[in-house]
Amino acid sequence: MLKMKVTLIAGSNRTNASSTNLLRYIDSLLEAQNISVQFVDLSELQLPLFSPDNWDFHPNVKHVLEAIAEADSLILATPEYHGSVSGALKNALDYITGNQLAGKAVLSVSSVGGPLGVSSLSHLQTIVRNLHGINCSQWISIGYGSNTFSPDGAPIDEGMRDRVRDAVSSFVDLTRKLTPIAAAAN
Repeated sequence: MLKMKVTLIAGSNRTNASSTNLLRYIDSLLEAQNISVQFVDLSELQLPLFSPDNWDFHPNVKHVLEAIAEADSLILATPEYHGSVSGALKNALDYITGNQLAGKAVLSVSSVGGPLGVSSLSHLQTIVRNLHGINCSQWISIGYGSNTFSPDGAPIDEGMRDRVRDAVSSFVDLTRKLTPIAAAAN
């Protein structure tokens, strides 16, 4: 039986970033549902700056593009910098063409220093739409007060844990509806 495949891309280049920690928690939720996960951490897998003049891609870029191509769906996580997505994530997304993301479910996740990161999520969902991906109706933003994690990796805030579980459940349901293989895996 084929398993649903989800690629998670952590778009921060900061050590111990809360957006990456949240993505690792989401990874554990997906794996607990027997979903195959590929985790791409852009702080560990640095990408050269995208240039439309160079289509001879660096091996790290090829790795990211293969992870996207093999996935039934994606979860993109970003810190919010100056009201938008991180430069590291935006650079990675610049390598993607519309046919690589077309028809795939995408869940957007952000973390901010303030209470909520709606601007980065709006920008991320706009990018996903322009790449012909299907945005999940839910998104996740953690901010000051809800961005701390227990030693086991779960958000300490119970309301945030519930919010993340609900959004991930909605995302998995959307992936099953959009992907025949993912639907057959259940």
